[in-house]
Amino acid sequence: MYIVMLGKPGSGKGTVGKMLSESLGIVHISSGELFRSYSKKTGKIGEEIDSYIVKGNLVPDNLTIELLEKRLLETDCKNGAILDGFPRTVLQAQTLDTFLQKQGKKINIAVELDLADQEIISRIVKRRVCSNMDCGEVYNLEFKKPKVEGICDKCGSKLIQREDDTIETVQQRLKNYYETSAKLAEYYKKQDLLYTVKFNLQSNKTSKDIAQEIKEYLNKEML
Repeated sequence: MYIVMLGKPGSGKGTVGKMLSESLGIVHISSGELFRSYSKKTGKIGEEIDSYIVKGNLVPDNLTIELLEKRLLETDCKNGAILDGFPRTVLQAQTLDTFLQKQGKKINIAVELDLADQEIISRIVKRRVCSNMDCGEVYNLEFKKPKVEGICDKCGSKLIQREDDTIETVQQRLKNYYETSAKLAEYYKKQDLLYTVKFNLQSNKTSKDIAQEIKEYLNKEML
């Protein structure tokens, strides 16, 4: 099964995607984490990716597609994957469809998480992540605080604020989203694959609730 997670940056795609990964038993692939892992490495690819990330700009299609296709060929993806942050453009979506078709596979569902811009900005600026890349747990200073300030509940590592989690960078990422990624919802809607979840930070709908809603929808669709 292949699931695409859609939505604005900071809408919770990663958190919900990881929950679905654990529940469905398929790997969760975050393009952001993949890019950041390369940006920490020395070499031309790492430097190129880092030059885009720190400014809140999208990594070019050709480089993104190259890295994601390479990742999807790894053995832990043989039963499918939950794609978080990829595709980000219609071209990437079309290329992904072609790539999967050659392997006799396809996208089963595209899940869109719909959250207002101002709530996105507040959510990202207050976000903190585990510095241990093998853990990568995400927290929020407002609604998902760690038990011990500045320390990850799961592994005990220090929590940090990503250098791209600033108001200016988030605003640029939202601008990029409307110029490119917003068109993806229509792309998957035409294929009858889109499932949209509307919510806000004041509602009682948690990430766990959203993941459960998606799982129930999938169970009905797969009958």
